[in-house]
Amino acid sequence: MGAHAESIALVKVAAHAASEKMAENMVALDVADRLGVTDAFLIVSGGSEPQVNAIVDEIVAEVLDEYSMRPIRREGFGQGRWVLLDYGDVVIHVQHQEDRIFYALERLWADCPVIELPEELSENQK
Repeated sequence: MGAHAESIALVKVAAHAASEKMAENMVALDVADRLGVTDAFLIVSGGSEPQVNAIVDEIVAEVLDEYSMRPIRREGFGQGRWVLLDYGDVVIHVQHQEDRIFYALERLWADCPVIELPEELSENQK
């Protein structure tokens, strides 16, 4: 069945917001068939604690502006190492580059399909 169109649209809005704050290594995964409680993950990295927090702020602001939605849960904010934003059907992980390598979420969910992000977002990461 896979992720719903609304979830994929939310992932793309969040990815766009993250790219505005120069997020790196953005990966979106369709976890709907494997996890059942959520449709998609967006995983992005920042190079410093302030950048991680700035990425999170931008995602929250853009999702609120676009969908009038606030995260159901927000964990790890302020520490700037790994912030989780739970929007129900979409969970966003914003990680410091070092934590991203250490926890390797993509490896844990490697059997899940990748959600293609707009090409212009991928170009911003080069």
